[in-house]
Amino acid sequence: MRVLLVEDSTELVSLLKKGLSRGGIEADSVGTAGDASHAIAAMNYAAVVLDLGLPDEDGISLLRDLRRRGDATPVLVLTARDGVSDRVTGLRAGADDYLAKPFAMEELIARIEALLRRPGALLGRQLSFGNVALDTEGRQVLVDGETHAFPARETAVLEILLRRSGNVAPKRLFEDHLFGLSGDVGSNAVEVYVHRLRKMLADAGATVKVHTVRGVGYLLTNEKMTGEKPAGEKSG
Repeated sequence: MRVLLVEDSTELVSLLKKGLSRGGIEADSVGTAGDASHAIAAMNYAAVVLDLGLPDEDGISLLRDLRRRGDATPVLVLTARDGVSDRVTGLRAGADDYLAKPFAMEELIARIEALLRRPGALLGRQLSFGNVALDTEGRQVLVDGETHAFPARETAVLEILLRRSGNVAPKRLFEDHLFGLSGDVGSNAVEVYVHRLRKMLADAGATVKVHTVRGVGYLLTNEKMTGEKPAGEKSG
């Protein structure tokens, strides 16, 4: 899972990234409303953590603009403005949650997870398909109820596939969630992680299989349900 931090304090951003990473949440960061608007338009973020006191414009203006554009990305406001009227303004502008500074990292992580467990959101505590399950909070992969140790990025690939089980997940979605705004992605980086995941699933006795759909992305199927090869699947 990858979120966007909209915060102009580099010191706080560093602390947030470390704390969120320990909770299984990767983060990109920007320091202005303008950069945030471009990042949200370009990437598929699970959520946005938004400070209101930004150097170029108020975070409330950014929030209202997102909602006017029909962008439903969950937004958690994280700010020093802790008055009742401030919270009401933020929530009415379209914030999904509001947390005042100072705060406990554990609470921030719990609030993000709670946001994404809401109906229609991206995060369920446990995802499953075939005989494979993923505990999204503990980051544990289970096959037939037995826990297996998968590396972080292979686990992230599996999470995306489980959320799209039965449907094709575009390659761009994997690039966004695995590498974010870093730009540190080789031409075959996603393929490498998919290949590793395929081997791990096979070695663990999983009934699910990852198929490559030419020019589009990847599809997770349950081989016990169907023996048919998906249209457009690339061998290997």
